[in-house]
Amino acid sequence: MTPPNRPTPVNLKRRSRLAGEASAAAAEVENSLDVGPDETSAAFFDVDNTVMQGASIFHLARGLHRRKFFTTKDIVGAAWKQAYFRVVGVEDPEHVAEARSAALAFIAGHTTEELESLGEEIFDEAMAHRIWPGTRALAQLHLDQGQRVWLVTAAPIEIATIIARRLGLTGALGTVAEHINGVYTGRLVGEMLHGPAKGEAVLALAAREGLDLSRCSAYSDSYNDLTMLSLVGDPCAVNPDAKLRAHAKAEGWRIRDYRTGRKAARAGVFTAAVAGAAVGSVAAGTAIRKRLS
Repeated sequence: MTPPNRPTPVNLKRRSRLAGEASAAAAEVENSLDVGPDETSAAFFDVDNTVMQGASIFHLARGLHRRKFFTTKDIVGAAWKQAYFRVVGVEDPEHVAEARSAALAFIAGHTTEELESLGEEIFDEAMAHRIWPGTRALAQLHLDQGQRVWLVTAAPIEIATIIARRLGLTGALGTVAEHINGVYTGRLVGEMLHGPAKGEAVLALAAREGLDLSRCSAYSDSYNDLTMLSLVGDPCAVNPDAKLRAHAKAEGWRIRDYRTGRKAARAGVFTAAVAGAAVGSVAAGTAIRKRLS
């Protein structure tokens, strides 16, 4: 029996479909599409740990924290999840839901223009140097072949669009946060664009743009994106987690890993990352005490 506060599978599927359709619609409105010579083929790229090292929503949250959007306690909790994600390379569904839902909640009351403006700054200071060159080169190959290239991410559509624009890609599909008269309410349109919702977004975009998914490619690091990967004729696992790597090998999918030396350094990096989060929280606490004294 489904607990009363947990969405039923039917409701989850409906919300995932709504999230996907909303994301595709927002992408159509916000992006001017230059259709290349290959009009029916495209490539879809997950962002976190596929295009960019770590979680884009964490980098956004940290940048907004520096701009006083939310508290130090919030960012320390996010730092622990980011440390775990970066080193282990596996998305914990509970961590994903908690971190991303919180990240969208704290933009409530702010305007879309404000988030877009700060997003440009945060990309430059925290995201640009974390782009995997190998994945960026894969995206460029598709562009050079006259195909459109889309990011597909759980990050807010406004931030996803900034990343896509800075990388010279066609556009992005992302989580659509509800806003009224340009002010965020803190609620989502449907569900986070995560897991099955990504597949719904790709299906909706393909229907509207006349794409032949059997001629399309998709790239991700996470087994959670199996729905999206399975939709296309050319799926590729990039920096894959253990489950996706095993599945990709079994299915004969392409595998690309750009994390040179990553596994050998895992224990040391994890310790350093967690220690850094702890040191940061202590420093923040000291600063707060000084201001209060």
